[in-house]
Amino acid sequence: MPKSNGSLPPAGPPKYLRRGKVKEVYEVSPTELEFRFTNDISVFDKHIPSEIPHKGETLARTAEHWFDLCRRLGVPHHFLGLSGPTSMRVRRVRVVPKPTSLGPHPKDYLVPLEMIVRYYLAGSMWDRVKSGHVDAAALGFPSGTPLTYGMPLPEPHFEVTTKLEPVDRLLTTAEALELSALDRKELDAIRETILKIDAAMQREVGPRGLIHVDGKKEFAVDADGVLMVVDTFGTADEDRFWDKDAYERGRHVDFSKEFVRQHYRQSGYYDRLQAARAAHADEPPIPPLPPLLVDEVSRLYTTVFERLTGEAFAPRAPTS
Repeated sequence: MPKSNGSLPPAGPPKYLRRGKVKEVYEVSPTELEFRFTNDISVFDKHIPSEIPHKGETLARTAEHWFDLCRRLGVPHHFLGLSGPTSMRVRRVRVVPKPTSLGPHPKDYLVPLEMIVRYYLAGSMWDRVKSGHVDAAALGFPSGTPLTYGMPLPEPHFEVTTKLEPVDRLLTTAEALELSALDRKELDAIRETILKIDAAMQREVGPRGLIHVDGKKEFAVDADGVLMVVDTFGTADEDRFWDKDAYERGRHVDFSKEFVRQHYRQSGYYDRLQAARAAHADEPPIPPLPPLLVDEVSRLYTTVFERLTGEAFAPRAPTS
């Protein structure tokens, strides 16, 4: 499928279905949905009361770029095309919290898992290392190896979290299989598909001076029982990228939402949030971003789009 450039024909007024953290979902037909990407932003499963100019458009157009990569790789996916600067059409599947309720060998459903693959020690994994919950052996290093932020992992680290719960929760392999109605062979196939996509992504962004550090992907089972990539991936929201030249000089320059996460870590909000969650207490509301930081984050998203796709960012006019 060639890139759509927002050329999908209108299909009548879509029906609003639900809102996620940063996008709205509309029904176009019984077999098709429309995702509309807002300028909202979230971290730590909290919706920040600030809007980031151009964020929605960069996400939609970056998603288009990577689904075109899936097409070239022969990886099944749900993307049909852009329907506007901030919206895209996708194949529809059922969203069922417990797919086992659909009977043996279910089809046509969203796999209620998020698949994360890490190539470097960073982000929440570094938090777990510092807290003593993860050691060198768990990451594939010889036992007792000193761990430092940003070091490459000896092998890709695959982990699975929940998708449809209010706060993402790490799962064991047995829990993931039980929750998703997948078998071990299918979960292994998902891992290999992710590694295939990520290798192709790195081949593409490497010459543009980026390192793909980690990222998450989601999958569904289509009506024929075929696993396919869904939602979006490879954007500044789902993945972490570092500047290659800076990394080789010992610095970690993030091209991802990590920039925003660090703001809330440094302000002390993250620690307050984690303490409330550990105590099962009311979570503190997340404050808005300072205006100057909003401008910086907007520039970050447009810069990430340009570095990932190789295209200059210029806002597109809304389709009529």
